[in-house]
Amino acid sequence: MNNRFDISKAPPLQAEPRHTAAAASHVQSVPATPGGLIRSTLIAAGAAGAILVLFWLPAEYGIDPTGVGALTGLTEMGEIKQQLAAEAEADAQAVAAAAVSPPAPAPVAVPAEIVQRLDRIDAQLAALAAVIGAPPAAVEPEATAPVEAPAAAAPEATTEVEPAPAAADPVEAAVNAATAQEWRDEVSYTLNPGEGIEVKLAMEEGQVARFAWTANGSVVNFDLHGDGGGQSISYEQGRAVPEATGDLTAAFTGNHGWFWRNRTESPVTVTLRTGGDYAEMRAP
Repeated sequence: MNNRFDISKAPPLQAEPRHTAAAASHVQSVPATPGGLIRSTLIAAGAAGAILVLFWLPAEYGIDPTGVGALTGLTEMGEIKQQLAAEAEADAQAVAAAAVSPPAPAPVAVPAEIVQRLDRIDAQLAALAAVIGAPPAAVEPEATAPVEAPAAAAPEATTEVEPAPAAADPVEAAVNAATAQEWRDEVSYTLNPGEGIEVKLAMEEGQVARFAWTANGSVVNFDLHGDGGGQSISYEQGRAVPEATGDLTAAFTGNHGWFWRNRTESPVTVTLRTGGDYAEMRAP
């Protein structure tokens, strides 16, 4: 039995199909057009601009051109951030100025109480001068004594003028009473470091109130402002101020007064005196 393999009778070999690199590349590629890229870029830029205007500007700087920040409360948060940043910068400048310049100018300032006391003394002196009137030489009696004893006339003139100071007592009492009635209200508050307080006067438009406040040897930041009837105004602001006096004229009917904050490292006592035209003092 012959089992030899005859290669001439074997069937022909067939090649298996293969995926070429060109075919695979054609299947996996995604066509991109210039118009599609531009459209995607514009959409992304618009979304970023909307986030910037609607959320970021109100939350960081208090800028709200659309009004959305006021509805969501972001505008108020941004305004608080800006106010705190301004206070921090002002405090840093004050500290730098204090470190560079000598603290000599502080003792030069004369307290308001001393100035007022000097004014009262001047008024008392003027009242005494009005009561005493002419100098002693003008009220001397006629020379009736003998010529040989002219010295006797002088004691008589002195004796007559001596009771004059007693007549000044009612005037001095009137001056002291007027000084006591000069202020209607007086309050004092002790502020710890970083603490603030607000005191206001209820006033009608055009009313004028007198005021004098002092930090009693220290300094505070203050803001003199008013609000009421949907209106608001800032009259004056100051940093590291030891005291202030003056008149407050109400720009409109509402509450007008002061906000103090202690930016030092020690407690500060603020004393306020007010007088003039206002309905009442509204204090904590």
